[in-house]
Amino acid sequence: MHRAYVALGSNLGDRRANILAALQRLRAQARVLVVSAFYETAPADGAEGPAFLNVAAQLDVDEDRESFSRRLEDVQRSVGRVAMRRLAARPIDVDLLVFDAWERPQLDARWYDLVPLAEIAPAYAARARRANGSVRRLESDLRFRTDRQEEVPEVRIALNRAGVTSLRRIVHLEIDGRPGVFNGEFTMVADLGPHRAGLHMSRFVENLEEATLEVLSRETTPMRVERLAGAIAREIVATQQTREADVRLRADFALERWTPVSAKRGEETYTLVGIAHAGDDGVRHVVGVEAEGMTACPCAQDMVREHSLAQLEEAGFTQEQARRALGVLPIATHNQRGRGSLLLGTAGNLEPGIDVADLVEIVESAMSSETYDLLKRPDEFFVVNKAHHNPKFVEDVVRGIVARALEAYERFDDDAFVFASQRNEESIHKHDAFAEAFGCFGEFRRELRETEEVMPKTDLGAWLRGRRCGT
Repeated sequence: MHRAYVALGSNLGDRRANILAALQRLRAQARVLVVSAFYETAPADGAEGPAFLNVAAQLDVDEDRESFSRRLEDVQRSVGRVAMRRLAARPIDVDLLVFDAWERPQLDARWYDLVPLAEIAPAYAARARRANGSVRRLESDLRFRTDRQEEVPEVRIALNRAGVTSLRRIVHLEIDGRPGVFNGEFTMVADLGPHRAGLHMSRFVENLEEATLEVLSRETTPMRVERLAGAIAREIVATQQTREADVRLRADFALERWTPVSAKRGEETYTLVGIAHAGDDGVRHVVGVEAEGMTACPCAQDMVREHSLAQLEEAGFTQEQARRALGVLPIATHNQRGRGSLLLGTAGNLEPGIDVADLVEIVESAMSSETYDLLKRPDEFFVVNKAHHNPKFVEDVVRGIVARALEAYERFDDDAFVFASQRNEESIHKHDAFAEAFGCFGEFRRELRETEEVMPKTDLGAWLRGRRCGT
């Protein structure tokens, strides 16, 4: 390890936020040991813009000086610095001051860096006192003695989950062997013991930043969604000092699709889901998708068929003629837009055994028909006709998803996990219809083989926490 001291400054935009963002990114490259207070200085040496805010930080670095200097340039770009004139105002400035025995040339002339540096490195105190210029130490700095989260709560009971949700970040992921950039939404939670008032919510965000920056810094392909969720869950357990943590990541992605009759190319949007649990037994995760389609109601269709049969007979058709006619015609019914989901997990490594495009096909094919953003008139007829010849209850869809998953992944052992759900937006009711099923592959296989109910089946939380199926 190498000992390094860096200076961080900003005089454009939200100066304090810019410096904190740069420090956060530095933690992905090195171990930040000490950070000075904030110091404010007037622009020096002809620099433009308002006053600068400066801090100094001490780090342990595991790469050589040249490589680390390049890392600092990446940090500046990530916070928003672009190419600019030498003395122009800037959102962030990150300079390497000291690296082991190396010292930045003309350091003595940089009095705005020397004063913060002297606070965390007393060896520079005398030189800082000799520096010309005025530096004002701000009353509020990065260190506070109050830590309310570590105090004992008024009501001493443990909480199963506490954390943050709806946290959005741009993430680099690999889907079916192809890297891409996606808009992700995170939920991150951990358990909380009865002797701690709260968790450090900001650390959840810090864990996310460090994990995603680690992925960005890799020279190999980005992580799959479930592995990224697992990496963040491990960091939460370590930094929050909890027994377990859960991370859920949702990200929209697109697949190429062709309309069924006119063969018009388009891209349909689906949702990728990765869920991970980190605990004493390591990390377990599931991966899955959410996809939209449509269903036609079987119950209403049967009533329309019965009524139509009676009307045809009243009009003079024989019962046989009426039944033949209704057997070839699509029967009217009400429709629903449905959203189905499928999650799969194995006790071992999921990749490359699960293909996301296959999961989408399983979910879509379980509904009455798939749907498309673009539909020409022949395509519209195809979808409507297909759906009305293939009516489905919401329960039928869920059973179909599970059955297709068991068939597609028959190579998975009995301890593999499957979760399926379907939510239909009703067209003639003011409520939605919903169904779900979950359990281990072995539990569903036994139920199908023995035609007897296997209950209760293993739920997602129990499986992620390492429960063996059937126990």
